[in-house]
Amino acid sequence: MKEIGCDIREDRGSIDPEIGQVLIEALPYIRKFEDKTFVIKYGGAAMKDEILKNAFAQNVTLLRKVGINVVLVHGGGDAITKTAERLGIETTFIHGRRVTDKNMIDVVQMTLAGKLNQDIVRLISEHGGKAVGVSGLDANTIHASPSAKSAQLGLVGDVARVNTAYLDLLCHAKLIPVIAPVGFDDDGNVYNINADDAASAIAIALKAEKLIYVSDVEGVHCGEKILKSVCKSEAADLIENGIISGGMIPKSLSAYKTLDAGVHKVHLIDGRFIHSLLLEIFTDQGVGTQFVIEKENGENL
Repeated sequence: MKEIGCDIREDRGSIDPEIGQVLIEALPYIRKFEDKTFVIKYGGAAMKDEILKNAFAQNVTLLRKVGINVVLVHGGGDAITKTAERLGIETTFIHGRRVTDKNMIDVVQMTLAGKLNQDIVRLISEHGGKAVGVSGLDANTIHASPSAKSAQLGLVGDVARVNTAYLDLLCHAKLIPVIAPVGFDDDGNVYNINADDAASAIAIALKAEKLIYVSDVEGVHCGEKILKSVCKSEAADLIENGIISGGMIPKSLSAYKTLDAGVHKVHLIDGRFIHSLLLEIFTDQGVGTQFVIEKENGENL
């Protein structure tokens, strides 16, 4: 018995003390965010790589287990293109946006609201979470209107309103809604909706604490440095000085539109970095960029 006791003590002594520190650091955040709602837009490599997919499912499950209401909105552009190819349907893009005619909207609905959505639900369930697949068509979750670009892009829509009562019901039951971003209008036309835009509209409608974009972008760069926190006035200066440029400009403007509508914080994190979701939310340092209206005490660039 003595020998076994020595082995146990030696093993305990070899544990990295930083692990305990990370857990302690997470505690105030867990307390702060209990019963709050996070809307997470899920896309990029985190949807494709098997290791990243499993890690993301674990992260989302943990968030729900510590009392955070998680609402997940997923993309799936690559999967739509592959399905269209298999069906012999040509895919056309204009300025990076998919042209969605009547044939393509069937592919979009089949892919996003079908296998892709259910694969995410299954993966979360495998890791102990309770997820439910939700098409934007279910219970009129996403009521859509034609986009201003519909003349060019076809059946591409904007979110007109969100059935928050249905999503609140699912969250109250401790379920994780996994939402496919399609919607329909008063005439029953089905629309393909940009997942980033859908996530923003849903976060606003739910009065979410956070909107988190999980993509293949590390955050806002200033030289070699990732800016940990950017307030509205700083973002305007960064855009004017060319530090925020290119595709990051519309992301930043969209973030502040969401914040102006009442969401507390918007985060941009790199889904290629394993467990980036937990590290951004539950550590002081974080791993991406958070957009805020005004800096709080202790928030630094």
